[in-house]
Amino acid sequence: MSVARSTWDPGQYLRFADERLRPALDLIARITHPGARRVVDLGCGTGSALPLLRERFPGAQLVGVDASAAMLEKARAAGVAIERVEISSWSPPEPVDVIFSNAALHWIAGHAQLFPRLLACLAPGGVLAAQMPAMHDEPVRALQSAAAASGPWSAQLAGVASAPAILAAEAYYDLLCAISATVDIWETRYLHILRGEDPVVQWALGTSLRPYLDALSPSDRPGFLAAYSALLKPHYPQRADGSVLLPFRRLFIIATKK
Repeated sequence: MSVARSTWDPGQYLRFADERLRPALDLIARITHPGARRVVDLGCGTGSALPLLRERFPGAQLVGVDASAAMLEKARAAGVAIERVEISSWSPPEPVDVIFSNAALHWIAGHAQLFPRLLACLAPGGVLAAQMPAMHDEPVRALQSAAAASGPWSAQLAGVASAPAILAAEAYYDLLCAISATVDIWETRYLHILRGEDPVVQWALGTSLRPYLDALSPSDRPGFLAAYSALLKPHYPQRADGSVLLPFRRLFIIATKK
């Protein structure tokens, strides 16, 4: 299967802005650099983390990088330099001090080549700080392919997939340890409290469902979403107060270049 090129809906993505920002806050809090002058937010999306990075590195030149024009329109409000380019082909004109990436690198295949390449873009002592969802086997992700194959839309969705599975934490350590001065890797399992109608579907609509929706005809989208919702409900039941809990595991990596 191949990952479809996705369009992005900033409004849908920002429906859960606070929940999506929490990992960025946790990652930024762990970045240590004594005097960063050039900082890049790689895959900046709507730019939610850009003000946080500007506050964390007040004297640095800050650049937000993303491939989505729609998302970058929102990011421009942060008042920092913006660059529209695919992460897979991004390369800075000169070495940078901090590469920050919140929930973006999992969309790029070939991490065995990607992570060493990003580390090589850093100046000596520079920091690569990345966070990625580790959700490939969870129902919210795994049942998307089941819904895709279960209805009259299956031919349209043949070969379509969301972001590929990331590597195991140990594999990232093995990739980075020999070329880094330090490597810090950890996982956090968030328990998001979601409300509203079909909130887990609404969450996925902002991110992992985008390749499927882009490949579907408008007339088939409601049926596909209804099938996906029915598959999800046993796994994410409504609580007594009407909310739904979405367990969400994320992998964090901070590597410092030698």
